[in-house]
Amino acid sequence: MDNVIPLRLPSAPKDQPEPLWREAVGEQLRAERTDRKARIADVATRAGVAPQYLSELERGLKDPSSEVLSAVSGALGLSVLELTRRASHRLRPAPARAPRGPVCLAA
Repeated sequence: MDNVIPLRLPSAPKDQPEPLWREAVGEQLRAERTDRKARIADVATRAGVAPQYLSELERGLKDPSSEVLSAVSGALGLSVLELTRRASHRLRPAPARAPRGPVCLAA
């Protein structure tokens, strides 16, 4: 019985931790801004935040308050709901890989 192979697939690779929420939001903010070809200074001005702070948000270094998130998403022409919906897709774990080698199925 020492050759039993577990039937459960690993849920996520062990070498990649799950991304943090602030990182997912930051990546999405940067993607939205660059898709619109907007400069960081222009979006920051419309949102009423410092360009350095917006840069830190985009790099996932700061956790924005709900007020700041609302201001920045509004400056990008998005609702908070739409921004967070798009950012949530970045949190999905990578699909589990099929086990390598022989697989034994028992009934």
